[in-house]
Amino acid sequence: MASISLRVNGHDHTVDVDPETPLLYVLSDELQLRGPKFGCGLAQCGACTVILRGHAVRSCVLPVTAVKEEVTTLEGLGTPEKPHAIQQAFIDEGAAQCGFCLSGVILTAKTLLDENPKASDEQIRESMSNVLCRCFTHTRMLRAIKRYQAERA
Repeated sequence: MASISLRVNGHDHTVDVDPETPLLYVLSDELQLRGPKFGCGLAQCGACTVILRGHAVRSCVLPVTAVKEEVTTLEGLGTPEKPHAIQQAFIDEGAAQCGFCLSGVILTAKTLLDENPKASDEQIRESMSNVLCRCFTHTRMLRAIKRYQAERA
């Protein structure tokens, strides 16, 4: 076990965990965050996505000791009372079903549009293809992402 310091969603934390513990387990088990989810454990489904250095990163395979920057989870974007603009776009479009993939979808879309505000529909679809969703709300999700993109312009 080791004492590890992390900055998550604007707050400093110190956890006592095995240094090889995946970041996802620290976020969910130690910090009680419910945005990132365990899906596949192989960095393939996207349910565990967080933002590091402005990029969407899979936290299920990232050892907590590899994290040197602030981590942003879905909870770090906005609050229930004041959602982030991309969260509000998803609310307005009714773009969620079970919510299991939602954190990965929102954080992936946000990082794409932060890097490329004028991303084409094809670029958005390509980026979203890396997050597995089985609820078939893709059309509404794409509308929400496009709404957020238009509001930022």
